[in-house]
Amino acid sequence: MIKTILILLVLGGAGFGGYKYWKKKEEKKAQPTFREEVVERGNLDRTVLSTGEVLPQNRLEIKPPIAGRVEEVLVDEGDTVVKGQIIGWMSSTERAALLDSARAKGAAEVKRWEEMYRPTPILAPIKGTVILRSVEPGQTFTNTEAVLVLSDRLTVKAKVDETDLAQIKIGQRAKIILDAYASEPVEGRVDKLAFEAVTTSNVTTYTTDVVPIKTPDFMRSGMTANVTFYADTRENVLLVPTESIRSEEGKTFVMVKNPDPKGQPINKSIKIGITDGKKTEILEGVAEGEILLISDVSLDDPAKAANPFMPSRPRGAGGGGRR
Repeated sequence: MIKTILILLVLGGAGFGGYKYWKKKEEKKAQPTFREEVVERGNLDRTVLSTGEVLPQNRLEIKPPIAGRVEEVLVDEGDTVVKGQIIGWMSSTERAALLDSARAKGAAEVKRWEEMYRPTPILAPIKGTVILRSVEPGQTFTNTEAVLVLSDRLTVKAKVDETDLAQIKIGQRAKIILDAYASEPVEGRVDKLAFEAVTTSNVTTYTTDVVPIKTPDFMRSGMTANVTFYADTRENVLLVPTESIRSEEGKTFVMVKNPDPKGQPINKSIKIGITDGKKTEILEGVAEGEILLISDVSLDDPAKAANPFMPSRPRGAGGGGRR
């Protein structure tokens, strides 16, 4: 009998000890943990991202009016030319044949015909850059072939989603990042917005021309570019992490650390401005230097408050089809 009582006491004590340990662990687990962030001042940009391709704004192919032969090319790809500049010399088919016949009779005969029958100059019709040279001296051509191609300036044709189009304005600042030169950003400006949409795979976009303020030497037609449009910029404003902001019952607030170490955190109502997704502008409600508390998210416990920048699901909504 005594042995049985001792066994029951030992089991009871072990059970009670296990219960106390489990309860203490659960209480510790239930206590919320916070990460501290400081309200600070800084600059904030609201941006729109897009991809595009570098293309000439005006691409002009130079095609001679008659067939013939190239005598001399005075420019190379990448050279800048002005309107009316002589960029090459050509002979018509008749002149080329006469000169070839004269060469059989000696240098004096060739010189006589060259002075009598002058070559035709090839002129640059616009101010721009030579982006393609497709002929060399001595090469023949037809009047349907482009011997040179000029571009007045390079531009980025960016595809802007229709949902972002309202944030894009003519003259707006933009930053161009070329895939081939990712470490060398190029500053640009919005020059033109398309009036006609392009729909691909049910996605509607509008082509937006972005012109570099200064075209770098490494920029080439056909390059892939990523464009950042600066829709709004705020300087020297109060900023907080977006994840620190909560909304509940139509009110937006942040949790601020209590100056009293034993006190509970304080919820402060705030008024927010623009956001870039990571940082949000605070118009009123907190001061610079205040310490915010951000609750660590637990997957076991559903959030009691929602981020104002995230879509919320109505209460009682569930899966399944119509009933």
